[in-house]
Formats: sequence, structure tokens, C-alpha cells
Amino acid sequence: MEITVQTIADLLGGEVEGNPQEKVAAPARIEQGKRGNICFFANPKYERYIYETKASVLIVNRSFVPKREIPATLIKVDDAYASVAILLRWFDALGNSKVRGNRFHARFNCFSDSIALSASLGRGTHIYPNVYIGAKVRVGRNCIIYPGVRIYRDCEIGDNCIIHANAVIGADGFGFAPAPDGSYSKIPQLGNVVIESDVEIGACTTVDRATMGSTIIRRGVKIDDHCMVAHNVEIGENTVMAAQSGIAGSTKVGKGCVIAGKVGIAGHLTIADGTKIAADSGVLGSIREPGTNVMGSPAFDYHQYMRAYAIFKNSPLKK
Repeated sequence: MEITVQTIADLLGGEVEGNPQEKVAAPARIEQGKRGNICFFANPKYERYIYETKASVLIVNRSFVPKREIPATLIKVDDAYASVAILLRWFDALGNSKVRGNRFHARFNCFSDSIALSASLGRGTHIYPNVYIGAKVRVGRNCIIYPGVRIYRDCEIGDNCIIHANAVIGADGFGFAPAPDGSYSKIPQLGNVVIESDVEIGACTTVDRATMGSTIIRRGVKIDDHCMVAHNVEIGENTVMAAQSGIAGSTKVGKGCVIAGKVGIAGHLTIADGTKIAADSGVLGSIREPGTNVMGSPAFDYHQYMRAYAIFKNSPLKK
């Protein structure tokens, strides 16, 4: 399916700068854009990607003034974030209008009656009762999927993974565009979740699908019960995450990190390899130095925090 830029501009009430007959096949995140993709730019944190992306088309605000040449065709609109919600709903409707039929490839012990015919499951994988596996899901070999797990459409699970009871993989990310009347318009979440091999995910944990692209859990990650991983998050290899912790959208966590219990990490951040975050901490800014240990809310250097704690713990209380 290919659509011209002019067609999209007409849909959004936008103005084309560049080739109006450029063809678009699918939306993508700006940092992952390739030829044939349409991306959007609304957050200043991502400005560098607008000059680097290989995407064919970019949706930008009319007020945006580039600092240097942009190779992509632009569609200028009044509100890029609101426009992408309209665009994704349109692509979602086009996708749902297609009829898909694939064979079922399972060779495993299965006790579930809620597995889509288009799902593919590897040898040795064990599915417990009351599991739901959606359309075009791929599960690798020797996995264990415990009772009550829900894996939504298009998600990918590697080999030797364990997903404990009532975990939800691939629910919609929390994406809404504010409307002028104060209400919120849902942004369709067209991406998926990719879980690589040797990952274990605890009971009642949720991993949301990406708005575009993939939410990615890399090889060897271990996530405890009652955790939340938001849309477009990436967690690096062999990172561990204890119970009741949450990571907000589009944050990238490095390799070998330790996230203790009840940690909250804000969105659009970068957490360096080997970072250790103490329990109950709130991370509001990126951590750039590998091997950093932090504590507190807002979180800062662990040793500085302990010295500060010794002072305020013993300070006199005033009535």
C-alpha cells in the first residue's frame, strides 16, 4: 500500500514542501525512519533526527524553522502531534480492512482455546489454560506461558522465555492528543512488542506496544511482578527490574542495569549501561555515565544521597 504525500497533506490540511507525488508506505518513529516511511516531529528533544532520518516524509509544525537543509519532503501542519493521531487512525483503518490468513505452525503442548490461527509457536513451548495469543504473534521454542497471559497481535517472543500469570504483552501504549475542547483523542498504537530470547517476565506485568516501531526487551532481561513498561521503551541485555517499577514512554535503558523495587523512570530518557537505581527512586533526567549508582527522588548519586540523608535525618524538627 503506497499513498502520495499530497493525499496525506489533503487529509491533514497541510502544506507540502518538496515532492507532492512522493510515495509513503507506512508510518515510523523519526529515529527509525527509512525510505517509504512518514514520520513526525513535535518534541524538541528529537530535533537532531530530523536532519539525519532516512524517512521520505516528515510532518512538522508550520512554525518549525530548520537550522539546516532537510532531505525529506515536509508536510507542514498546525499541530504535528494532533495530525499524527489522525494519520495513525487512517493507517489503522486501512490495515483492518485487509483480510489476512496464515497457517498455524504449532508443535507443542497446548491447553488454550484462544490462539489465533495466524499465530506461530515453536517446538517445546508450553501454553497453560486461559492464555490468549493474538493474530500474527510469533513465539519461539521452549517457552513457558503461564495461565491468564495475554499476548496481543503482531508481538514477537524469542526462545526460552518465561511469562508468568496474567502478564499482558502488547496492550496499547498510553497515547492521546489533546483537543481544543479539553478532551483527548486516542492515537492508534500501530507498533508491536519484541521480546528477545531468555527473558523472564513476572506476574501481572504489562509491556505496551509501540506507537510506531517496537517496544523492545533485549536478551536476558528479567522483569519482576507488577511492573510497567510503556510504549517504545527499549531495555538492554541482562537488565533486571524489581517489582512495582515503571518506565515511561520512549526511554532507553542500557545493558546490565539494576532497577530496584518501586522505581519510576520518566519518559524520553537515556539510562547508561550498568546503572543501578535504588528502591523508591524517581529518575527525572538521563543518566549518561556507565556504572552510575543513584538514589532518591529526584534521583542523584548514591553516595551524595547518603551523606545528605545523614544530615537531614538528624536535623532538628521545627513545629
